[in-house]
Amino acid sequence: MNFGHNVRMTTPKDRLKQARAAAGFETPTDAANAFPRDINKNTLISNENGNRDISRKAAEKYAKLFGVDAGWLLYGTEGASQTADIDVPLLSLVSAGNLRSQPSVSEHDIIRRIKVGELPKGDWIALQVDGDSMDRVAPDGAIILVDRSDDRLIDGRFYIFSLGGGEATFKRYRRSPERLQPFSTNPDHMAVPATHDDIYVFGRVKRVIHDI
Repeated sequence: MNFGHNVRMTTPKDRLKQARAAAGFETPTDAANAFPRDINKNTLISNENGNRDISRKAAEKYAKLFGVDAGWLLYGTEGASQTADIDVPLLSLVSAGNLRSQPSVSEHDIIRRIKVGELPKGDWIALQVDGDSMDRVAPDGAIILVDRSDDRLIDGRFYIFSLGGGEATFKRYRRSPERLQPFSTNPDHMAVPATHDDIYVFGRVKRVIHDI
């Protein structure tokens, strides 16, 4: 019997799908809606299904929007995917709120560091969820990974916001009307109207770690 492993080589279209999904866009339509001036939905669909080759110019555009390397998209070159295993500082929500007024994380803000694999390029911190206001995606006690370099507000995505008084909150952003919405099984949690005068986008939540 042959117990060897079959290895599937990825192609540019596979890597494009991977980059788009890792950037938080479930479908090509989601990505096109987020970047209407940069992405033509039909072109992206054709690039992803292999009906149209990805040009160098298109690869550079996708790479910038999705946070990867153009060479990796086209050729899968070693090390170009911009992913790595890194030590991420775990902070409290109080410390996260205070970071609104300081450019970087200091050692006294850090509770501990956790090693996380396969993270794309970004400015990463970790926070521990307190409460059940977001338990449909991150239960109480879960650790969320936040990319501080990604402050683009996309409808339906999850962010850490710093409010006017320096308090940090984990919420889902919704548009029309703009609001910070809980994502909870507890109906007592209510949405908060979002006004740009008193909220600050601390970063986007891109991964959740929790025990089951």
